[in-house]
Amino acid sequence: MPVPLMNTRAQYEPLIDQVRERVLSIIDGGRFILGEHVTAFEQEAAAYLGVRHCIGVGNGTDALSIALRALGIGPGDEVICPAYTFYATPESISAVGARPVFADVDETCTLDPESVRSVISGATKAIMPVHLFGLAADMDALQEIADEHGLAIVEDAAQAFGSTWQGRRCGSLGDAATFSFFPTKNLGGFGDGGLVATDRDDVAELARMLRFHGSKDKQVFHHIGYNSRLDEIQAGVLRLLLPELDGWNAARRGIADHYRQAGLGELVELPPTPAGREHTYHLHVVRSDDRDGLVEQLREQGIGATVYYGNPHHLQPVYADLGYTPGDLPVTEQLAAEGVALPIYPTMTTAEADEVVAAVRAARPAIAGA
Repeated sequence: MPVPLMNTRAQYEPLIDQVRERVLSIIDGGRFILGEHVTAFEQEAAAYLGVRHCIGVGNGTDALSIALRALGIGPGDEVICPAYTFYATPESISAVGARPVFADVDETCTLDPESVRSVISGATKAIMPVHLFGLAADMDALQEIADEHGLAIVEDAAQAFGSTWQGRRCGSLGDAATFSFFPTKNLGGFGDGGLVATDRDDVAELARMLRFHGSKDKQVFHHIGYNSRLDEIQAGVLRLLLPELDGWNAARRGIADHYRQAGLGELVELPPTPAGREHTYHLHVVRSDDRDGLVEQLREQGIGATVYYGNPHHLQPVYADLGYTPGDLPVTEQLAAEGVALPIYPTMTTAEADEVVAAVRAARPAIAGA
């Protein structure tokens, strides 16, 4: 049977009547920008994450740029980040006038602390770890490096709402953190949306101004800001979805466990699950030495496999002027060449997971004979 990579429709179906009622109530109320639902969602998200402040913004990319600027990062500064991530990570650094400096990742697909240490310069102002695919980066090691060198940490937690590091929520571990509510995220809205999270009062105050044209009151303008506010309708919907998140994440972990028990690890390399990190499997990315052959074979069998981040950013045309060459980030380049995302979503059944495993098993001889 066909198995899609994701299935957001089935995930939201039990809640759709509540969503309709909420949206219609907001329409009837006539307040669409920075209303009561935005305020309430910011408070509820802050309580969930364990931080003092959350600031709703237009999307996850704006959240990154606003967080960087709220920390005083701009032209002439360097920010260390991975090249194995979505483009918004380095793009946001460039967008504020700073320079992305790419460090390698380790087998967890997250920043390798020793690689980070090796690229620090006098211009370095921050580290931007990405909790990729729902797995936290090594935040203790990165914080130690940041403390040694007086650097800020901005967590790119776009794929990790609900993930934890040593029992603490991703998003509560750095000077600031950002999230995306793109519809396919673990906590996804019905359109674009983003969030800046922080314990720092100064960062929160500036982030709130930057999202609103650099102003507190739309009368006096202190900064060149953004028109980037979380919509009232999106906030209202997200308030309904947030209480479901832990159950959805548990269901994702259950499918990942079933994959393991069903023998998927005998066929491909499974995503790592280091002690102390609770994975939320935004994506279930396995590794295969014939990535493209595996994807082709699975798609022929109706399995929604795909490649994420197959062209790492240190080798992208947009960053050619930074001078990176193939081989500079060997683990990044290997992961980019081998990673395949297999289906995973909260409503996925064990029968569907078994279908995926059977399809991978059937694909192996064809790949081996290629």
